[in-house]
Amino acid sequence: MTSKKNHRHRRANPLLLGTGVTALLALLAFLFLPGSNTSTKTTRLIVHRGMGFRTILAEMQRNGTIHQAWPTLVTASIVPRVRHIKPGRYVIPPGMSNFGLMFYLHSHPQDEVRVTLPEGLDLTHVAKILSRKLDMDSTAFMAAASDQKLLAKHGINARNAEGYLFPGTYNFAWASTPEEAAGFLIGRFKHFYTESLNNVAARQGLTTTELLTMASIVEAETPLNAEKPFVASVYLNRLQKGMRLQADPTVQYALGGTARRLYYKDLTADSPYNTYRHKGLPPGPICNPGEASILAVLHPAETQFLYFVATGKGGHYFAASLAEHARNIAKYRNARSN
Repeated sequence: MTSKKNHRHRRANPLLLGTGVTALLALLAFLFLPGSNTSTKTTRLIVHRGMGFRTILAEMQRNGTIHQAWPTLVTASIVPRVRHIKPGRYVIPPGMSNFGLMFYLHSHPQDEVRVTLPEGLDLTHVAKILSRKLDMDSTAFMAAASDQKLLAKHGINARNAEGYLFPGTYNFAWASTPEEAAGFLIGRFKHFYTESLNNVAARQGLTTTELLTMASIVEAETPLNAEKPFVASVYLNRLQKGMRLQADPTVQYALGGTARRLYYKDLTADSPYNTYRHKGLPPGPICNPGEASILAVLHPAETQFLYFVATGKGGHYFAASLAEHARNIAKYRNARSN
């Protein structure tokens, strides 16, 4: 039989029980009491890649999100997984609890930024736009777009992704890495460039890089989609006849810097991209062409055109002979003088 004395000893100690309940309530209050350590106003936090947890806490204390760092540090010690905070920009509601704040930062989705990359930008200008809109350096993006492992992953046999960064308007995570951004843009091109389009290029004897090289020249020559099949026909006809392309945009690319009016001395620039000096296509694309320019090369107008010159009114005159081309040049000069 169990003695009454032993029975009394097995009873819960009311004092200890009360202490435990008090400690539990204190812990719950510490974790979940709203506004105990946080701002009464909405605050903003920017977390860059590579920022450590203590650095993030210091930044929150600096900008007034939290009054003291130690409560959030203790909270993260009790619930370690909330220490993992993704890079991004956060708008933090006022009056959050210690746990609520940390869970909000841990679980909040990354904010997105809508970015427009127009047709005809070269790699340098794509990098500049992304660096202005996203949390990345333009140099880092250019390095990622030239990384041979990334290029090989996407089946690109070229020195960089010039030409493969498909223009368009896209939503990027603000904290996208340069590798993610470059891979995404290449992926958009590959989504557009179906097997059937690849077969058309193959029938024309063009590799993907050669197709994009020709399309990039077409893109640089005219913004008018209706003209692009005719511009493409000129350059394809020249290739078939073994003539030099003599495309001004390739010289601009060879010279680098800001586009400007070309002079005769520029046409002698010693570069494989100078199609006034070298026959055939240049080594690679000179910009990132859009859908219309790519399709213009795949489905060019059927013409005998070998020359074209600006009309002075936004379009171009096309010609199949030098004599006709000379007359078109005269019309252009006349338009400029009036």
